[in-house]
Amino acid sequence: MDEDGRPQTGKVMALPTAPDAIELRHLRAFIAVAEELNFGRAATRLYLSQPALSRQIRTLERLLGCDLLRRSTHRVELTLAGDALLERARQILDDVDHAVTVARSVGGELATRIKRVWEDAIGDTTADSDLTALRDVTEALHGRFVPPADVTIRPVNASGVSSLLLSPAPGSSTRLLFLHGGGNVTGSAFGYRHLAGALAVAAGVGALLPDYRLAPEHPFPAQLEDAMRAYLWLVDQGADPGTVILVGDSSGAGLVMALLLALRQQRAPLPGGAALLCPGVDLAGSLIKQAPEDQPQLAISSEQVQALAALYLGGHPVDDPLLNPLTADLSGLPPLLVQAGTGDFAVDEARKLAAHARAHDVEVRLELYPAATHGFHTFWSFLPEAADALKEVASFAQRIHPKRGYGHVAGE
Repeated sequence: MDEDGRPQTGKVMALPTAPDAIELRHLRAFIAVAEELNFGRAATRLYLSQPALSRQIRTLERLLGCDLLRRSTHRVELTLAGDALLERARQILDDVDHAVTVARSVGGELATRIKRVWEDAIGDTTADSDLTALRDVTEALHGRFVPPADVTIRPVNASGVSSLLLSPAPGSSTRLLFLHGGGNVTGSAFGYRHLAGALAVAAGVGALLPDYRLAPEHPFPAQLEDAMRAYLWLVDQGADPGTVILVGDSSGAGLVMALLLALRQQRAPLPGGAALLCPGVDLAGSLIKQAPEDQPQLAISSEQVQALAALYLGGHPVDDPLLNPLTADLSGLPPLLVQAGTGDFAVDEARKLAAHARAHDVEVRLELYPAATHGFHTFWSFLPEAADALKEVASFAQRIHPKRGYGHVAGE
């Protein structure tokens, strides 16, 4: 308490400046181990060998002059010093990513190009506009991009769900099921064929892109029913469930999580993994961050998220575990790859989802890219971060094995 009886915030005693030899890679290594509490998983997450990761941690501890981790043959724990460093290290890396984003936004033509795409497509339209306008906006935005030249696209009927099948080469197996975003009220398979096609080419496998029903004409669970039928159709066509990867962007990622939970609930064969691109999984909109006015992205408020969610739910309880992966029991789900931009208004949803899944012993890799927009994967044709992200999704898909799972190292 101060002299006026008000509580004071505790302060950490100032110590000498951190050694110049500490590098960002040391902090990234420490954060990975601290979050995984397992050197093997952390090494896989960083694409390092375990000895190399251990050397980085030892170097950091030597430079700081204290132990950050307590190791034993069976477990890894944070020391008090490690616990004190973790959040501060995360903030440092977030600040660095933000600085890179700002620099690119101010001085880079890529950010200007993204902003121009948003402005040209959106105009004066907002999430409060009528559905026809919103749907036109979504199609106009995606209509600016074309699928890769080397992907073939043909329509298929997936157990009654009109869909597109995208193949990067003749005879390629179909292992991706892509569920598009759009707040569950906009978007289409036709519009998203460029993004699904780019991913199919990157992964070297075919992708099934269902044109699932939209709300409010078809409220929940219509979308989940269509996704389920498309997945089971893919399996019926001969795809090994353990090699199938579900992919969803924005609200499509929420639909992916609902599909995983429904499959587990019905004791149906689970896919090998799921990639969640800029996941929008909080129907209450409580985690939405206010986007800076100068950032090249679509801004949306918590109230607008709630309004779209109401159309999607159609009176269905919002606390249904199938619809709330941030609080549902996620145990037993396959490996997840979660990606988001550091400037995304929904980035905290990605962070919380990854942490919640990890708490239920799900293998999770969280990747944050210095991108200042929600749905940055849309701009894969000219944005390096988006192209890199799709390559990581492709790598994730290629590493999945039906028996061993993501991240397994031979001999472990």
